Amino acid sequence: MTSIRSSQQLGDAIRTARKQLALTQPQLALAAGVGVRFVVELEAGKPTVRLAQVLRVIEALGGEFSLNGLPAAALAAEPKREGHDDGA
Repeated sequence: MTSIRSSQQLGDAIRTARKQLALTQPQLALAAGVGVRFVVELEAGKPTVRLAQVLRVIEALGGEFSLNGLPAAALAAEPKREGHDDGA
């Protein structure tokens, strides 16, 4: 598991995984359903990226997003919003 604490670390982890899978940025973009520019900016550590797209890139690389360190009660207490799809 990789611990991510900044957008730059996220970008570095995405780039490393992509290269280990021998994928080009355009190939990853196509597999994730995002633009090449998005992949370039994500790997560069741009701090303002869309979470739904980040999750699609992670999934395309065979990874998953996991949130650790928060109290379980805080996650369970979050109410679901009816009729709202956050795209994730």
